[in-house]
Order: sequence, then structure tokens, then C-alpha cells
Amino acid sequence: MQITGSAVSLTVEDVTASADFLQKHFGFTEQMAADGFVSLSREDAGMNVVYLRRGIEVLPEDVRDQHAAGLILAFVVTDVAGEEARLRSEGVTITMPLREEPWGETLFQVTDPNGVVIQLVEWAQQ
Repeated sequence: MQITGSAVSLTVEDVTASADFLQKHFGFTEQMAADGFVSLSREDAGMNVVYLRRGIEVLPEDVRDQHAAGLILAFVVTDVAGEEARLRSEGVTITMPLREEPWGETLFQVTDPNGVVIQLVEWAQQ
């Protein structure tokens, strides 16, 4: 097997709202879109982020009505404090303020219009 790409698919109520948020504040671009579906990418992200509308038939029947909950979409960045300041200046609500964890990461979180938690992380230098 050869893996040629990776994606995470998140089920949300309003595909456009989540896609717009990731494009406006995190620099993703739309690669493909259709009714109830959008695939976003960034050259440096290493994966695509796909949003699927709740109820869409491509989802297995037993999970079609579930919502992307209990997960964190995390991006490792440099200058996490600078990214927090940038997002604040853009009017994004910081839902978990910048903090340091004992295992060596500094992080903060925001939440998109559909409740998807997005976390930016910077690892301490080893």
C-alpha cells in the first residue's frame, strides 16, 4: 500500500460556516465542493479537512445524524502566542486561553461556528 494523502472528515450542521472559518482564519483553501461537502487543504498541513453535512448519504446510516463532537482538530505551529494574538485581533473568541502543559506543549483553543474545537499547539524545544 502507498498512502498518497490524508484527510479528516468532520460532520457538521453548516458546512459553509466551518469551511469559511478555516479559510478566513487558518489559511485553508477549497479543493473540492458539492452540496453538503467541502474539502479544504493547506500545502503545509499534511492533510485535508473535509466537512460533511449531517445526514448526507455518504456517511454510514448509523452515524449520519451525529455531530463532530468530543474531538479536537489540532495544528502544530511555530509562535503559538503570536497566532493567539493574531486570532484575537481578527475577532475570534479564544475558548481556552494560552497555557503550558507539564509535558511540554503550549496551546490554546478556538471553536468554529459548528462547535468544532480547533487547537493550536507549539512543542517545547527538546
